[in-house]
Formats: sequence, structure tokens, C-alpha cells
Amino acid sequence: MAETADVVVAGGGVIGTAIAWRAALAGLEVVLVDPDAGDAASCVAAGMLAPVSEALFGESALLAINLLAVQRFPSFAAELEDVTGQEVGLRREGTLAVAYDPGDLAALMRLTAFRRSAGLDAEELDNRACRMLEPFLTPEVNGGVVFAADWSVDNRRYAAALRAAMAAAKVRVICGRVTQARVAGGRVRGAGLADGTAIDSASVVVAAGCWSGTVAGLPGPLRTAVRPVKGQLLRLRHPEGIPPVISHTIRATVRGTDVYLVPRADGEVIVGATSEERGPDRTVTAGAVHDLLRDAMTLLPITSELILAETCAGLRPGTPDNGPIVGGCGVDGLLLATGHYRNGILMSPVTADAIMAVLTGQPPAVQWEPFTPQRFTAAQPAQAGDRVR
Repeated sequence: MAETADVVVAGGGVIGTAIAWRAALAGLEVVLVDPDAGDAASCVAAGMLAPVSEALFGESALLAINLLAVQRFPSFAAELEDVTGQEVGLRREGTLAVAYDPGDLAALMRLTAFRRSAGLDAEELDNRACRMLEPFLTPEVNGGVVFAADWSVDNRRYAAALRAAMAAAKVRVICGRVTQARVAGGRVRGAGLADGTAIDSASVVVAAGCWSGTVAGLPGPLRTAVRPVKGQLLRLRHPEGIPPVISHTIRATVRGTDVYLVPRADGEVIVGATSEERGPDRTVTAGAVHDLLRDAMTLLPITSELILAETCAGLRPGTPDNGPIVGGCGVDGLLLATGHYRNGILMSPVTADAIMAVLTGQPPAVQWEPFTPQRFTAAQPAQAGDRVR
């Protein structure tokens, strides 16, 4: 006999687990299906909540949804900690963006002027002020900018807390892969798994990251809209007796190459990250490790005294316009929540809110309107009354 549920969630990263938790809290019977027990891109991330320092020219709609996301994150994280008793490592010191040479500084100032024009808070600092905030910075730093509204969270603690909250809410978890959204009579009837298991359900939410396009039943253009973008990063650990070497997230451009260092409460420092169009390759390469360490040590020489605790690579779900794909797919009961690229951690609470709005027949926040699946299927966006899926 087929299993039954109200909602099947395909994918166990932070997007899928956040959706499953909120759906279960709303009284729905939820089954989450994931092949890797949550070992997804969420676990290979720096956990930056950085709508301001990542704001780029021509991405005003993405900035708007990221700002909504960072406003939502503290209350969501507080509820998560209250439910599970687990700390997620939310840090609010802000981000210090620095430039290594005059050319890098000029580029940073152009971006800062743009961000200010969008109403974002940014405080320019000279070399001395940067080193007062972070004394271990190299004296060669030319200057920087503090973005106080950018925070960070410990991605692995956050992912673990979401899994614990999901379990407490009685979400059933199946280790497997959803290969098909079963559709009949113009609406979803359930999900089919790779091992032949069938789950009858009124709704299927595809939140499988860069693998979302492998789910049959999605409209054709959506099956090719998400691609894997490889990212490699390092986890460094302080030797016993050495106090934390940084207190802010530090983003930098070193001779034209971007690098960031993110502190953790337990003393770790995350160094990242590459962005590579290599398909589904998750190998760690010597060149990437070398380049990340070189740039980190150029910026923060004391990095050479830290312990190289881990090297890892993950696959971000990228889209042609760098924006997420969230909402109904034109088939009743079939929803997509993917394509978050570098902002999956940040966007997980508001994505869960948006999917819950669709499931309950409510319009999601207006900031989501540019990011519906319809922008790839060329269909007209559904009206609010038609969003019951």
C-alpha cells in the first residue's frame, strides 16, 4: 500500500526542513524525503546573512527579498532555539568589507555608493579604523566599510536545530530520492521515489537544491532552470591557548579576488569560497585550497597559525538570473522552492513562509513576485485567489 501524507517535501537541506517544520506546525501531515540525511549544500556554507554586502548593481529585486529575509531571521531563529534548546550561533557584529590595494578600494567605494543610494547603511573606515576593529588585519589594507545590518549564523548548528524541530513536530523522514511528482487530472496525486515507493499526497514541494530538475512532473523549462555551482571552502580552528583572531565577518578583495572569513562562537573560522561552473563535481582541489589560504593569509597573516580542520566542497543551486524559484508551478499541488544560490541559509525562513502562504491559499509577501516559477515557463503569474496548490 502507498504511504499517505498531506505534503511531501523533496529535499532535506535548510529550505526543505524549514518548510517541513512550518507545515507540520500548521497541522499538516508531512513526509520529507532526502537521500543524504541533510548532508546538502547547507552543510557546506559560511552562514552569512549578508543582504547589504552582497547587493550588486542590477539586482534590486533580489536585494528586496534578501532584506525581508534578514528581518525575518532573528524571530525565526529565536523560535527555533526555544523549541529545540539548541543555539544556532547567530552573530550580529556586522560585516567589515576591506580592500587590499587602491584598485580594490576604488571598486569597493563604487559598490558602497550604490548601496547607499538604495538606502542601505554603510560606514566608511580608513586603514587605522579597520585595524582598530580587527587588530590582526595586515597593515597593507587600504580601507574598508562596515555593514552593520549583515549578520551570520553557524550553518551546521542551524541545520541541526531545524532537523530537531522537524522531528519534534512529527515530520516523517524517508531516506531516498523523489524522482517524480505524480500528476493526474491536472493536479498532484503524490510522489514517486527511486526505490519504487509511492506516497499519496495533495501537495509536493520540490526543494532539492541543484537536483530539483531531476524530479519528473515539473514543467520542462523548470527542469533545466537550476544548475549546480561548485563552491569550496575551508574550516580553520584555533590552537589551544590562542584567542579568537577576528570578531566580525570580514569580506575582502585581494588583488581582484574575493575572499571572506567568518568567525564562529566555538573558535572556528570559515574561509571561502570559490564559485566554479564544474557541474556536479564535489572534489576538493589543491589549487582552491592554496588560493583560499593565500588570500586569507595575505589579508590576515595570523591565519597561518590556525589549524586546517576541514576542506569541503558543495553545490549551490544557481539560476540564470541568480534569483530563487519559489511558488506554484502551474499544476495544482506542485510547488517549487529552489535556486537560492548563495542565500539558502538566509532565505530559509521567508521561503518557508511563502510556501505556507501558497499551501493555505494566501498571497506570499510582495517581494516574492519577481521570483515565481512562471518567469521561466512564460505563463502569467497566478492571481492571489488561484494560489491554492
